[in-house]
Amino acid sequence: QLQLVESGGGLVQPGGSLRLSCAASGRTVAHYAIAWYRQAPGKGREGVACISSDGSNTHYADSVKGRFSISRDNSKNTFYLQMNSLKPEDAAIYYCAAEEPAYFAGSYCFGSYRYWGQGTQVAVSS
Repeated sequence: QLQLVESGGGLVQPGGSLRLSCAASGRTVAHYAIAWYRQAPGKGREGVACISSDGSNTHYADSVKGRFSISRDNSKNTFYLQMNSLKPEDAAIYYCAAEEPAYFAGSYCFGSYRYWGQGTQVAVSS
């Protein structure tokens, strides 16, 4: 049914920018909770940014506040993670996720998502 495919990962220098895209197909995610997670070597999967299904709340991990921005384009059934001022510690595999509104409280968006993309590698190195 719902398929999520990330793109836009790659190698950037510290201080650089990158925009990740998550294209959804099979279902519209216009009213879903959406999120970006990342996993670095030796660490667990970390919630980076999310938007609640009702659109009332956007949350960011403290480590990325002021640098990353999550957004969506419902006309394209796609959502994005704009990453600016990248740091070496941002290097990770980044995953997009989406969840039907019935599974989360309206303002909740870091949780146990059922639908995930395959991941895209972000490397930050000089």
